[in-house]
Amino acid sequence: MNAPISHARLLPHVDQQEIPPALLQALQARFGQRLSTAMAVREQHGRDESPFAVPPPGAVLFAESTADVSDAVALCSQYRTPVIPYGAGSSIEGHLLAVRGGLSIDVNRMNRVLAVDADDLTVTVQPGVTRKQLNEAIRDTGLFFPIDPGADASLGGMSATRASGTNAVRYGTMRENVLALQVVTASGEVIRTGTRAKKSSAGYDLTRLFVGSEGTLGLITEVTLRVYPLPEAISAAVCSFPTIADAVQATIETIQLGVPIARVELIDANSVRMVNAHSKLALREEPMLLMEFHGSPAGVQEQAGTVQEIAAGHGGKAFEWATTPEERTRLWTARHNAYFAAVQSRPGCRSITTDTCVPISRLADCLLESVAEADASGIPYFLVGHVGDGNFHFGYLVDPANERECDRAEALNERLIARALAMEGTCTGEHGIGLHKMQFLEEEAGPGAVDMMRTIKRALDPHNILNPGKIFAD
Repeated sequence: MNAPISHARLLPHVDQQEIPPALLQALQARFGQRLSTAMAVREQHGRDESPFAVPPPGAVLFAESTADVSDAVALCSQYRTPVIPYGAGSSIEGHLLAVRGGLSIDVNRMNRVLAVDADDLTVTVQPGVTRKQLNEAIRDTGLFFPIDPGADASLGGMSATRASGTNAVRYGTMRENVLALQVVTASGEVIRTGTRAKKSSAGYDLTRLFVGSEGTLGLITEVTLRVYPLPEAISAAVCSFPTIADAVQATIETIQLGVPIARVELIDANSVRMVNAHSKLALREEPMLLMEFHGSPAGVQEQAGTVQEIAAGHGGKAFEWATTPEERTRLWTARHNAYFAAVQSRPGCRSITTDTCVPISRLADCLLESVAEADASGIPYFLVGHVGDGNFHFGYLVDPANERECDRAEALNERLIARALAMEGTCTGEHGIGLHKMQFLEEEAGPGAVDMMRTIKRALDPHNILNPGKIFAD
């Protein structure tokens, strides 16, 4: 595990409180050995893939049911002690860090698929179920869950951060695919939002309120999701381009023509080089698009032919096609391993990762200006993007002990976000605000909207115990 960045400019305001001894005693009486205060366990639950250094939580509870979560939150509410939900630990924005101390509630043991309603194309799962686990469980039904953020994240965490990923250009994000939730509120009460019906106009849309709330309004203990029939035919391809500009223009033309492509991912030459070294591949070390087409055999063939023609018009070459699952997995290895390949390319580094998203018509301008700045900075970086929906990520690979390098990377991030906002985009397309994007939320949403968010937070969490210090300052 790489050392966390200790550079003060990257640290949020940390004001941790000790867990009251009486609360610890009450938690131990209720949960026994499933409550841990061991430093190794606390440290494991006090770090993620973000660049922040924060002391660990005061204790960790391994929850196994909604009743466990409810009882724990009720006790913490009684003692005004913070509660931080913990899933797969793959956050890169500091969502799970205990900046106010408190109890980390690990939901990984809540990992059952509760119901598969194949006729209605829905499933209900506990929050610790991961996307890969779900797809393995429903494979025999001929269904699949398409949201793929890259990491094998938990579905509770994906709901809490409104995640998306490689398939969003066709299937949408968690916002479109979460139908209903079971949530534990700040008082420990258990509520349900939404139904399995495809639509409803009954009252406020509480499901959408909790999706993307990052654990600050309630702890998700069940999720009902849309699933989809496995496509009759799937074809994947990689195509190299002379420049990033050529790859991006090919993507823009594909989307604007209305081609129903399922995935279109950009990997820059830096990323391809890092993945080749990491995974012992021999991909052309040029900007690359990875694409996938879903549908009937004839439909897939038509889509692929159209996109190949578009790509050729922008210098695309060296098409490599894959139709079997094994071939597709090999091609997608480059994308899924990009982050870890990049981090391992510079031993001891940490990645300061960006997450901007802009309207597709502004993608080329935003991306190319940002590439020029990153090249001029001298900081090693990698670039990947869900470019079909205008979302892309730089990972600036910094030496955590080099204050000047960290400053330059943060300055690059700030200029990138300013550029995206000026183009009517967003500071975060899928990772969430967490700690890293707090300063940009008001710039994007405006003070009135942020004040309304604070009002909702105070109403639902009056004692500020639910993942405090995230999204906006306390």
